[in-house]
Amino acid sequence: MLAKIISGANIGLDAAIVTCEVDIAMRGLPSFTIVGLGDRAVEESKERVRAAFRNSGCEFPLHKITVNLAPADMPKEGPAYDLPIALGLLLASGQISSNLGKLDISNTLIVGELSLDGGLRKINGVLPLAILAKQRGIKKMVVPKENGQEAAIIEGLEVLAPESLQQLVRVLLGQEDLEFVQRPILNLEDSLTYEYDFSQIKGQESAKRALEVSAAGGHNILLKGPPGAGKTMLARTFSSILPPLTFDEALEVTKIYSIAGLLENNKSLVTSRPFRSPHHSASYVGLLGGGNSIRPGEISLAHRGVLFLDEVAEFPRQSLESLRQPLEDHHITISRASGSINLPAQFILFAAQNPCPCGFLGDRKRNCTCMPGQIAKYKRRISGPFLDRVDIYLEVPPVEVDKLSADLKTESSSEIRKKVAAARKIQQERFKGRILTNSEMNNKDIKEHCILTQEGLDLLKMAVSSLNLSARGYHRVLKLSRTIADLAGAANIQAEHIAEALQYRSREDV
Repeated sequence: MLAKIISGANIGLDAAIVTCEVDIAMRGLPSFTIVGLGDRAVEESKERVRAAFRNSGCEFPLHKITVNLAPADMPKEGPAYDLPIALGLLLASGQISSNLGKLDISNTLIVGELSLDGGLRKINGVLPLAILAKQRGIKKMVVPKENGQEAAIIEGLEVLAPESLQQLVRVLLGQEDLEFVQRPILNLEDSLTYEYDFSQIKGQESAKRALEVSAAGGHNILLKGPPGAGKTMLARTFSSILPPLTFDEALEVTKIYSIAGLLENNKSLVTSRPFRSPHHSASYVGLLGGGNSIRPGEISLAHRGVLFLDEVAEFPRQSLESLRQPLEDHHITISRASGSINLPAQFILFAAQNPCPCGFLGDRKRNCTCMPGQIAKYKRRISGPFLDRVDIYLEVPPVEVDKLSADLKTESSSEIRKKVAAARKIQQERFKGRILTNSEMNNKDIKEHCILTQEGLDLLKMAVSSLNLSARGYHRVLKLSRTIADLAGAANIQAEHIAEALQYRSREDV
């Protein structure tokens, strides 16, 4: 007898329908064969399914069994096909029928990993599969219990999340009642909590203003200063002034974390903007993504959030140079012999570095112990083209003791976040959802939306010649000026907006 179960496969951040076809032939020697270009985990499903049947009180058919995962030319990975194969065997052997109780199996997407005792274990990549089910008009989905909240976030999809194969069979036979998972109700803004707040940072007013501008327009930033100046503290506080994720953005981020297996148990959405801080020893693949079975790297895990590169000069030059294209295009295409996958990588780069190997070049209180050749070599670790993709470059001096001990009132993160959100709203209305922030503008957008006053234009022309700005640098100054004008509520870019934007780039060693 032949049975068909609808399942799915993850391809990059997208998903595709996989039909699990199970055929039981009464003639021939007993055997169990899985075909359809599966990996080792798929091949090992045979042993998991056989043991799960025995420990769940189901009768394993002792006949010639052939399982085909179609389409046969699409690679299949992971243990998510355990449950579809098990239900296909039950259906083909007549132990259940295709339309029982709560489910019409012929129109239900089913995924799940089986343990040897028949329990269902959490799998990766459920959210893309749930989105696919809705797009294909599939109304119901069966997933392990720990994936229930993740799948139920998709409106209009009924999700059944049993704990075990035995429970699912009992539900299908009408021997047990299991309710569909309730769709979680989320308020993305109210669910945010922050470990750090800008009111905790003493001094560093220039740096705080630079971070406000960066957050408002999505601009990349590089802080340079001696050890202990507060660069890392500023970076970790930066997320607290970013506006909350929209629902669509949260879905994008959650898809990435679901594929990577980083979504917390029983959590439906990633509700806060990602903050990724890879160590400088991170591999090229770990940073960009890839591997034998392509997985998102740090730049994709930071999508819609912040990628913090502390001690950026210590990162391998190859890794830094490879960031140039994602910083410009906001995505990365990973190509292999078997095909290519496009992964999103729209993040704010927050980099920090010391001015020299010892860290005290230019410090008024401590002498630098580095030789001139060492300093020159250290500066050459970061190339000009990489720095040209940084919008805000700022030196962070040590904080004076008087400011550290003084009880000064400073703006809190919530106050700054309101100003950032107001500037983002202006950009949202300006671009009408086509892009999100000023940093994403192309040349056509810059020409249309970056209107300068005559004084501003004169100042910019003077700066181009004196600072030797490249064409990219020129456009980035305009984008940055547009954000500063948005924070001020100005329709046109004025001379003071250009002046502030230029102060973030006018450094001799950039």
